[in-house]
Amino acid sequence: MQTECLAPAKVNLFLHVGPLGDDGYHPLASLVTFADVGDVVRVWPSHEPGFAIEGPFADELAAFPASDNLVVRARDAILAICEGDPPALRLVLDKRLPIASGLGGGSADAAAALALIACQLGWGGEQAPALKEMAAALGSDVPMCLAGTPSLAEGRGDVLSFPTLFPDLDAVLVNPMQPSPTGAVYRAFDAAGATGGADVPEWTEQMATPQEMARFLSGCRNDLEAPAISLQPAIGEVLAALNARPETLFARMSGSGATCFALCANERDRRDLAFAISAFHPTWWVQSCRLAGTYP
Repeated sequence: MQTECLAPAKVNLFLHVGPLGDDGYHPLASLVTFADVGDVVRVWPSHEPGFAIEGPFADELAAFPASDNLVVRARDAILAICEGDPPALRLVLDKRLPIASGLGGGSADAAAALALIACQLGWGGEQAPALKEMAAALGSDVPMCLAGTPSLAEGRGDVLSFPTLFPDLDAVLVNPMQPSPTGAVYRAFDAAGATGGADVPEWTEQMATPQEMARFLSGCRNDLEAPAISLQPAIGEVLAALNARPETLFARMSGSGATCFALCANERDRRDLAFAISAFHPTWWVQSCRLAGTYP
């Protein structure tokens, strides 16, 4: 029985954001994919149930109550609807992604916890609707993380459709090790009076190669990039460093930052790029990775 799984980093290839609505939310349109790096969630039956955090970024979560962690909330949600006495489970979050990094770490952690606990409970396809409902209740990004496949997200991020042709992409993720809290970035976006909208660009090409994807993305935006850079100038330094390298086909900030991504033509280029960025900026978090694709 599976007891651990990767909670993959979520990367927003574009993020179009509309003005604040009467419901208190910003409508958005975003093309999302997932990396082969991320946090790791472990769940197993134990006579010593509980929750623990380990890993390189565990200390940054230590100040927050465990009950606020989405992994714990996911566990409590799924066990609350179990028939009979719920099993005693031990949960461990191996926190490998930087905090407030624009990579959907908390949402991916929650999705991984739901999937693992459902496996422990022996759930099958008949429980899938309940699992999706719990994911949506935990946060607008959790359903797409539970799906774990390239998605076009609209609405609050919870209305999903899936591209029919989307290449695997060689990429490098870079974070300047400066947090970029989502709430502050959205407030700066609102204060700037940004006129962007949650428009969905026309899918004009068959995205079979990294070069085609780079050309497509060059006509899209991340509307939170400018306000995030205004609050955290190090994001601009990351983008400048990535765009200065010949291996970079395209670079952009993911989500509300501070992590940026660069697309590369092949594995050799992305490894060379990661090596160069790490060498010149040893205090930055740098990860060479693959972004998942999907095919008909």
